[in-house]
Amino acid sequence: QVQIVESGGGLVQPGGSLTLSCVATGGTFDWYAIGWFRQVPGKEREGVASINNSDGRTYYAKSLKGRFTISRDNAKNTNYLQMNSLKPEDTAVYYCATDDDAVTPHLILDEYDHWGQGTQVTVSS
Repeated sequence: QVQIVESGGGLVQPGGSLTLSCVATGGTFDWYAIGWFRQVPGKEREGVASINNSDGRTYYAKSLKGRFTISRDNAKNTNYLQMNSLKPEDTAVYYCATDDDAVTPHLILDEYDHWGQGTQVTVSS
C-alpha cells in the first residue's frame, strides 16, 4: 500500500521561498514518476513539476520553470519542491502524487495513481 505524505507548507511573504517535502512509502516499483500539483478552490488541479525517481529527469510547467525546482533523495524516499520568488497567485494546496509505471516525468494528472492529502501554501503579506 503506497502512502504519500506532504509537508512544509505554510505562510510566506511575497518574494519569499518555501520547500515542500514528499515522502512516498510502500511502493516496490523501480521506475516511477513523482509529481507535484496544486489546486485553488473552484479551479482545476494543475501540474507544477515532475521527476523520474530512477534517473532524476525533470519536467516543469512552463509558467513555473525557473522559480520552482524539484529534486529527490532516494535514500530518504523523499522528494522536494523548492519554491522561490513566491507570488500571491502561488497560494494553493500542493499535492504530491506517484505514477507507478511512468518512464518519463510528466504532468498528466489522470495517470497518477496515488495521492497525498496536500499541504497548504499561502503567499501573503
